Amino acid sequence: MQYRALGRTGIDISAISFGAGPVSGLMTGGESDRQRAVVESALEAGINWFDTAATYGGGRSEASLGQALAELGAASRVHLATKVRLLGDDLQDIKRAVQSSVTDSLKRLRVERITLLQLHNSITSKRDEEPTSLAPQDVLGSGGLLEAFEKLKAAGIVEHIGLTGIGQPAALSEVIRSGAFETMQVPYHLLNPSAGQPVASSFAETDYGNVIADCAEQRMGVLAIRVFAAGALLGNTPSAHTLKTLFFPLELYNRDLSRATVLSQYLGGWDELRNTAFRFVLSHPHIASALIGLGDPSHVAAAVKSMERGRLTAEESTSIERQIAESVDDS
Repeated sequence: MQYRALGRTGIDISAISFGAGPVSGLMTGGESDRQRAVVESALEAGINWFDTAATYGGGRSEASLGQALAELGAASRVHLATKVRLLGDDLQDIKRAVQSSVTDSLKRLRVERITLLQLHNSITSKRDEEPTSLAPQDVLGSGGLLEAFEKLKAAGIVEHIGLTGIGQPAALSEVIRSGAFETMQVPYHLLNPSAGQPVASSFAETDYGNVIADCAEQRMGVLAIRVFAAGALLGNTPSAHTLKTLFFPLELYNRDLSRATVLSQYLGGWDELRNTAFRFVLSHPHIASALIGLGDPSHVAAAVKSMERGRLTAEESTSIERQIAESVDDS
């Protein structure tokens, strides 16, 4: 396993992180024996970072992950990251809502503290401009989320605090540039690299405004999410979660799958596209880890194999950029 510095946290994080979200369905709906087997495979591969959230499966992901790690006696040997999403009345008393969410998460995870607590809401210029989005003032202002996070950090319940990098680039940048947060997880993949590089004004999908550059200025650790575009870059059928989510809807998935299908033909098949997509993410100089949904021991082995092929060369990157442009035209 390769390890990289996670920004200014002082943590060396495995280049592959274990995503316990709903796309793979493992931790939100799988059987406990299978869950334990996949977690064990990840541990044996050297993965030391496990990411979940209170909202994944209504807490089921946290409970399943907590059980698997407890049965393997591994909770103290890994880093656990979870998230808080504020909804509706939560904004009337943010500190109480955060404390309640984290207390419940700790119980489900069967631990007394976690390495990283992240905001799960999008950040936009005004509250609710996107589903469940918060404004920068909700995060940074008096009585806001940052104060609640810092209280938990001071109590030793949370070691580090971070963001989920979705929303509007200007609003995200305002929060990032406060310097208060230590990490950000952000969508970044072959079909939408806009979080990690400037894109043309004609770019048809969400433009994340090269926010990774803002993170780099603050020495924040960056974790890439949606590495395989929710499975579109693997040629998978849409997951049950994709069929109902408000955040990355089915229409987006279908567009990504159409482009990925063309791109796989350029690269010689889905296996090579999977390898290329993974290597693309790990080639970004400011990304510490690729966070992927691991639903089977074979997924762990495939991720390790891709990682071992190393970063993309400049020649490979140029060729792939050209192929992507052609695949967009063809689709």
